[in-house]
Amino acid sequence: MKFLDQVKIYIKAGDGGSGSPSFRREKFIEFGGPDGGDGGKGGSIIFKSERNLNTLIDFRYQQHFKAEKGGNGSGKNKTGRGGRDLHLKVPIGTQVFEEDNKTLIFDFKKENEEYVAALGGRGGFGNTRFKSSTNRAPKKFTKGHSGEEFWIWLQLKTIADIGIIGLPNAGKSSLLAQLTSATPKIANYKFTTLNPNLGVAMYDDKEITLADIPGLIEGAHEGVGLGIKFLKHIERCKTLLHMIDITDENIEKSYTQVRTELKNYSNKLLEKNELVVLNKTDLIEQKEVKNIKDKFLKKYNVNLLTISTFDKKTISNLKSKLVKHVIK
Repeated sequence: MKFLDQVKIYIKAGDGGSGSPSFRREKFIEFGGPDGGDGGKGGSIIFKSERNLNTLIDFRYQQHFKAEKGGNGSGKNKTGRGGRDLHLKVPIGTQVFEEDNKTLIFDFKKENEEYVAALGGRGGFGNTRFKSSTNRAPKKFTKGHSGEEFWIWLQLKTIADIGIIGLPNAGKSSLLAQLTSATPKIANYKFTTLNPNLGVAMYDDKEITLADIPGLIEGAHEGVGLGIKFLKHIERCKTLLHMIDITDENIEKSYTQVRTELKNYSNKLLEKNELVVLNKTDLIEQKEVKNIKDKFLKKYNVNLLTISTFDKKTISNLKSKLVKHVIK
């Protein structure tokens, strides 16, 4: 499934039905009074958050959405049928913005939340409504009110317990595949991951949601590489799992480079819980792994683990650590 995290759509609630100007016409009743019913209410447009969705791709090929109009009133004081509401499903983490794409209207943070984005128009009055002691045969009736209509923006910010970050080719997608049943694209070249991938891991009957965020390179906060649009997905993650390729020539530089991009985007990202993971330990000697780890811990006061995505023992140990971070 393709990933889409921002889309502009047009929504139009249903117009209300018109009232009826009907008069009672029956055999042997010469002067039947007014019996026009009211028009029905137009349908509204309602958004609902769904856990099983993780993209806005459904809105890519259809940008116009209209709810059903209300039915017109009729004789015998019959009210028109109300228009059906139009329900649109969105992923958890979707934000609704006004047309300026800056003014936030609603933020879906939980499953099954509902938001009425556009109200259907009220139905018009039939002529029965205008009957009085001085006007026994009113011909007046009103048309239905128009339903609300406007353009809005939908933006998706991934919600996950753990956000896996790091430079391209650090092994983030391989780790996600080992921890969860997700099947991200994996290859030995940069920018294999072009969109955030989500997966769910189970450990001791506890569920952890992980998001593999595309690699961050220098200048990402200004749109370089895959750009700023993926940094926003990190905002919703409770804990950051910072992956570094232990075979990099300068792992300290790799670490600070990503941290700098986070800081330049938002200082709040640096306040999140962080677990640093040195990956690909199977490619070097264990003695060298220990030396690199000790040197790193002398310079940075962080939670640090060393793993290989091919070593089930280190993966199990990592799962245990992640659970502790999530349930803090």
